[in-house]
Amino acid sequence: MEGTVTAPTQGARGRVDMRLRRGARPATTNPQPPKQTSRPHRTAVIGGGPGGLYAAALLKRLDPTREITVWERNAPDDTFGFGVVLSDETLGGIEHADPLVYESLQQHFIRWDDIDIVHRNTRHTAGGHGFAALGRRHLLQILHDRCRALGVELRFGTEAPYPAWLCETYDLVIAADGVHSATREAYAEVFRPTIETHRCRYIWLAADFAFESFRFETAETEHGVMQLHGYPYAPDASTVIVEMREEVWRAAGLDRADERESVERCAKLFADALGGRPLRSNNSTWTTFRTVVNERWSHGNLVLLGDAAHTAHFSIGSGTKLAVEDALALAACLEEQPDQARALRAYEEERRPVVASTQRAARASLEWFENIGLHLAQPSRQFAFNLLTRSRRVTHDNLRLRDAHFTEAVEREFGCPPGTPPMFTPFRLRGLTLRNRVVVSPMDMYSATDGVPGDFHLVHLGARALGGAGLVMTEMVCVSPEGRITPGCAGLWNSRQSDAWRRTVTFVHEQAPGTAIGVQLGHSGRKGSTKPMWEGVDAPLDAGNWPLTAASPIPYKPGSQTPRELSRAQLTDIREQFTAAACRAARSGFDLLELHCAHGYLLSGFLSPLTNLRTDKYGGSLDHRLRFPLEVFDAVRSVWPEERPMTVRISATDWADGGTTAEDAVGIARAFAAHGADAIDVSTGQVVADEHPEYGRSYQTPYADRIRHEVGMPVIAVGAISSWDDVNSLILAGRTDLCALGRPHLYDPHWTLHAAAEQGYTGPAVTWPAPYRAGNRRPNTGRTDAPKPRLALGS
Repeated sequence: MEGTVTAPTQGARGRVDMRLRRGARPATTNPQPPKQTSRPHRTAVIGGGPGGLYAAALLKRLDPTREITVWERNAPDDTFGFGVVLSDETLGGIEHADPLVYESLQQHFIRWDDIDIVHRNTRHTAGGHGFAALGRRHLLQILHDRCRALGVELRFGTEAPYPAWLCETYDLVIAADGVHSATREAYAEVFRPTIETHRCRYIWLAADFAFESFRFETAETEHGVMQLHGYPYAPDASTVIVEMREEVWRAAGLDRADERESVERCAKLFADALGGRPLRSNNSTWTTFRTVVNERWSHGNLVLLGDAAHTAHFSIGSGTKLAVEDALALAACLEEQPDQARALRAYEEERRPVVASTQRAARASLEWFENIGLHLAQPSRQFAFNLLTRSRRVTHDNLRLRDAHFTEAVEREFGCPPGTPPMFTPFRLRGLTLRNRVVVSPMDMYSATDGVPGDFHLVHLGARALGGAGLVMTEMVCVSPEGRITPGCAGLWNSRQSDAWRRTVTFVHEQAPGTAIGVQLGHSGRKGSTKPMWEGVDAPLDAGNWPLTAASPIPYKPGSQTPRELSRAQLTDIREQFTAAACRAARSGFDLLELHCAHGYLLSGFLSPLTNLRTDKYGGSLDHRLRFPLEVFDAVRSVWPEERPMTVRISATDWADGGTTAEDAVGIARAFAAHGADAIDVSTGQVVADEHPEYGRSYQTPYADRIRHEVGMPVIAVGAISSWDDVNSLILAGRTDLCALGRPHLYDPHWTLHAAAEQGYTGPAVTWPAPYRAGNRRPNTGRTDAPKPRLALGS
């Protein structure tokens, strides 16, 4: 695991003044347009870390006539960190690009396969992970030697000239000056960086012995949870990182401890892991991790590389990996493209999606460790599985390949019968037992006529019920004509609609026995009277609009209709509309009812402080904003059959400043649980138009995970869950109880049946309809060739 701890940097202004005294140009001088050649002759590299050094070596090796100079403000043997972990993928790229560097690295690598996780004095080991590490000093020395052998000029202990001067003097300037990049800061208006500081403090230390494996360990102290990340990087040395939440760090008095005291206290805290041995430091200080994201990576002939362009949390070991891969891609693009301008664009286009994916995984890992206290009550083996799959890159299926014995032990403790994936275990909500953990998520179809569901709904929901899911949910069914989103929305405000729904429910019960069907009741609020999404998302109708009502008179977005603020009498009317619709849903035979309090619709509009500006008892504090949604819930629960479960869908964050927070979401869930909700369906966003979601694989799951553990109630996770492997991973890790999938079921109505076939499962949790049984084996597929190495050079 490679970290990004760097030496403290001098303030930007002081560095500018010093350079100006040397006659350098001021910061306002713009970088030069890239030369119309992809082979820059004179190249300056700012920063002598692994990324900058490797870029210099590659470019010099590609063209020995190049003049390349590296400036490094520290001495050659200065380093701020101890061990570096590189993946097999990265090593493969190095091997093809420069066999000599690869051979030198091979001589120093320590390799191991196991991860040990110690949880409440119980250790569990998972194998098959394939790590390779070496000392950071060894890595730098190898790159120093290679650069010198190739003729790269290395200037140590020397501040680089100001980048504006370098850009006028050199054909290409590579800024590899780290997370605190002064170059990036000098051109912040161009690169537009976003730098986020996170919640934990950590310190980078070393021990003079080699751990047998990668080791994670927690210490539950009177001040809070502290954790150790340790791994070997030499036959007689290991990296040790100690990390904890900021408030824990302060409560323990470590904010007042000097370097020596910090080292001694960390060694005492994890004495068992260290075998009583001491720790050592290297100008080590407690710091917080900073995630760096830049809107642009190049400007003229200046380009960012490594931590200057992006950072990824040390817990997934990607700092040096990303920097080295940046160097490989930059060198390759400069060779492949006809001119430097296109080369720099191609470099960013190639690397940006890879980096974004890594940063999403790193954020998931970072946040898991920030909230590690949520998971400590789990059984030790499940805790270990949860930790191993925290970044979503290691999954249930992947872990089975790495260590089937460990994974099967987790499954047994979870309650999986032999040969049964976690997704095919049953789950009970009140009087309803779902045969598996897959839910067809509510998806608006906008295909009803006067609120009446027709043949489309019968085929749509019936097909997905035949497809094997444990629970199939309707779209949001509106409780009144004024509560529709579009003219095509389905309803339950009259008996004709109820009768039509009964037809679909009866089909599901008779033709897909074992599949439950649920109804989601809601009211559009300020997001009503719009066109179907395929004619314009949230676009107002051209004609035939109806008046809107909401918690407060705030239009959804510019051009949207302004709703009327609901009076007390109107609130009563709407509550009664929900109650009447619930009675009709019960008569239609639905197995479960979900109250829609998410996505900016009426009840959600009461919950968010961005959409509820009321000054009466229904506005203000969270308790007051909850008042009307809870009144509706209580009214519906009072008429909904006692044995049938009720769930509530919420938006756990608005993805907007001043909106609903994760802490609010816990309070909302706790309130609904106290009123009898059987589960919370945890979605996010769509409350305000100017939201900024952080999309990614199963990106909403952490909110469900938090509610599940803090409130202690079942949850349904939604949001970019697309594979059966994701479902198994989330269920077995204890992050959710059920997984709701929308788009995958639009792509494949028989998603659950196919998931069973692909996993070789034939148990009671999935039943193939008799006419479909001939298709219960996965068809053969053709092979694909592996991609070629990114950059290959002759020896």
